[in-house]
Order: sequence, then structure tokens, then C-alpha cells
Amino acid sequence: MEILERARRHEADGRDIIHMEIGEPDFPTPPAIVAAAQHHLAEGCHLGYTPAGGLPALRQALSNYYGERSGRAVDPRRIFLTPGASGALSLVLGLLVDPGDELLLADPGYPCYPNFIRLAGGSPRTLAVDSRTGFNLTPSQIAAAWTSSTRGILLASPSNPTGTVMPRSTFEAVIQTVGDRTGYVISDEIYHGLEYGEAALSALAISDEAFVINSFSKYFGMTGWRLGWAVVPEWAVEAAERLAQNLFISAPTLSQYAALAAFSDENREELERRRLAFSERREVLLQGLAGLGFGLSARADGAFYVYADSSGFAPDSEVFARELLDQAGVAVTPGTDFGLHGALSHVRFAYTASIPRIHLALERIRHFLQA
Repeated sequence: MEILERARRHEADGRDIIHMEIGEPDFPTPPAIVAAAQHHLAEGCHLGYTPAGGLPALRQALSNYYGERSGRAVDPRRIFLTPGASGALSLVLGLLVDPGDELLLADPGYPCYPNFIRLAGGSPRTLAVDSRTGFNLTPSQIAAAWTSSTRGILLASPSNPTGTVMPRSTFEAVIQTVGDRTGYVISDEIYHGLEYGEAALSALAISDEAFVINSFSKYFGMTGWRLGWAVVPEWAVEAAERLAQNLFISAPTLSQYAALAAFSDENREELERRRLAFSERREVLLQGLAGLGFGLSARADGAFYVYADSSGFAPDSEVFARELLDQAGVAVTPGTDFGLHGALSHVRFAYTASIPRIHLALERIRHFLQA
């Protein structure tokens, strides 16, 4: 956010800034979704609260979606629509975490995770991961770190900031390791659908006991509509409904009606076009960064991020990102935003910009490095 604010000050002064720091798609909301929202408003439909779990039709649509992706449909009662993925995370952590409970999570990782855990009264404990394991937590690492205070793990695949996808064998072994210790797994799957190789596996394809977080913001392109969802095990349904009623009453009603169009054939074709566009951008960026001498030691097969080793150019990623912005007009995120392990030696590039803009960014970086 500091980089973004600094970039906007430069833009206010008339400079052209290429934004590769923002973790949201640059595409507008898909037309079919916008049209559905407009139709609902034009018809004068009531926009009162929905049931706490969400519109039954949308819960059913998501159930069908899981059946298509993983071959295992989810009971719609287990699906709770929430105000964004942040609302889903708040709901799940509110269900699970008691004061003093410890949760394990990867470093580097999404910077808000520890704060959500602390807000629920828990204690986040980060475990260092690197390119040797694809920046993923491993079963042996979890087993070694588990203590009498540990209650579960929070993981993401594809991951922010690395874009890496956890292999099925690792995912299965991780869930087994946690289950053997009677712990719980919270799987953040917000970037599912944005994969450029093998599809990311949902934790629900392995265990009905997993808690899953997801959102319409990334793959479905509904950033700003504030609509996410959580999937909970059968035993947690009643408690989740009571907690949802108390936390946020219900997710935004218009957003839920609009999201019904997300699963239409027309919209799915549009989402696939966008996924292919991200894939093309990814290739351009990866080749360009490698040619400039950045270290790319892990496969960024998902999301829209590349986590690159910048230590060959500067010892401090914050200084590097700030100077790259000020001198070259390219905004990237320093590794220090995502944890401590290897943070000073990495920066995150988001390919949420068009290919011409990515080419221009690479050219500006080349001049910056040669200066």
C-alpha cells in the first residue's frame, strides 16, 4: 500500500507509472455479470437481506461448480456466502480459534493472515519456505513444528506472493499429517481457476473436514463487489450460520444476484479468454525477467504473480522497489510485505497489466539496471 500511495503521488505529478504491485485483475467485471446486476435493479427486485448463508440458488451453483472441478459436489448447506474472502476468513477463524491457539502458516505468505489470526485471539506461527519445496509447507515441516498449542494450519494454493501450486501428493500428505494430530486445515483457494498448467486441487477433493476460503474477486473478476464464500464441514454448519448472522447478517444482495451469471456458458467463455490472456502475460514476464538476470527458482503456475530474486541487483528489496518506482516508473511489491524469510532478496511482480505495458516495464527495468 505504501508503494501504491507513492505511485499515485507520481501519477498526480503527471508521470506514467506501470502498476505491477496491485493484486487484483485489471479486467473490468465481465459483461454478463454486470448485465445481471442491471437487470435485477431494472426489475425493481427487493434488495433486502438474504439468508445468512446466502442465496439458495447461488449456493447450489457453487455446489455444482465444485462437482465439475473436483468430481465431488458439496452440500449447498455447507457453503456460506460472505463479504469477500476476508469475511470468509473471519467466519472460519471465528468458528475455530480460541485464545492462545496456534496456527501454522508459510513465510512468505499473504500478509493479512497473521492479523486475522490475532484478531480471533490466536497466535500465528510462520514457517520458512523456499524454492526447494515450491514455497509450500511440507508434511515433515508441519510435524516438526507441531506443539501442544498448535490447532491447525492455514495454507494457500496457488499462493500469494509466489504463484506456486501445491502438488497433489504434497497436499494429501499435509492433510494427513494435520489429521493425524487432530488438527484442522484452512485452505485459501482464492486463485483457483487461474492456473497455467495442472489445475489446482481443492482441499475438498481430499477431505470433507477441510475449511475452504474462496472469492469471486480474482478468477471471476468481481473485485470490489465484496463477495466471497466459505465451505465448512457438516458438523460446523449450524455454528457457522449463527456466527454469520452475528458477524455480517448476509453478504451483499446485489452482488449475489449478479454472481449467478458467473456460471453461464457465455461468462465461462469470457473467463477462459481472460485466463489465456494472463497465461500469455506470464510467459512474457517470465522470459523478460530471466533475461534481465532476476532469479526465478520456483514455478509460478497460478494466480498472477511472479516472485523474483532481486538480490543480484540490491541487498534490500524495499530500497530496490522504491528506487525502481522513483527512477523508472515501475511499481512492484517488496518481499518484506510478505514475511521475513528471504524478504529482502525478493520482489513480487503482478502481471495485471497488458502485454505492451509489460514489455515497456521490462524495457524501463533494463535501463534502470544499466544506469
